[in-house]
Amino acid sequence: MMNWQPQVHGLGVSEMDATHEEFVRLVAECGGASDEDFPILFEVLIEHTRKHFENESRLMRACRFPAIAEHESEHRRILGEVAQIRRALEHGRLRLARLYVAQGLPEWFRNHLATMDAALAARLRQPGMSGMPVVRAAGAPGTRSADVSPDRAP
Repeated sequence: MMNWQPQVHGLGVSEMDATHEEFVRLVAECGGASDEDFPILFEVLIEHTRKHFENESRLMRACRFPAIAEHESEHRRILGEVAQIRRALEHGRLRLARLYVAQGLPEWFRNHLATMDAALAARLRQPGMSGMPVVRAAGAPGTRSADVSPDRAP
């Protein structure tokens, strides 16, 4: 079961960290849900994931992230997977859906966070990033975290 650990999962961009913390919480809730509640919570997780990816796309466009095509392609792949799992769940394949939530999603998240999301966070933290506010690692000496919002981009 996944648990949010700021020192492991945090990227130093408060907007991304808050979204990722919510994702981890929802995965954990699905993992611990009763058979009756699981399908409902899985739908909540799917909707969160869709919005999560839309927001990351806005951030990538706002900072002119060079690997946007690859990052968005990975998001589409995962949305396709969760759609397949939803269909399996609708056909009574609860065990498959639980396995995906317990193993597939956490494994994907760890890899995606360490590679694609870490690269995006590094880009967002660069000083003077095309009108974006300067964002530094949370808790670093003499720094403060700033919220990054695509509304502040040019």
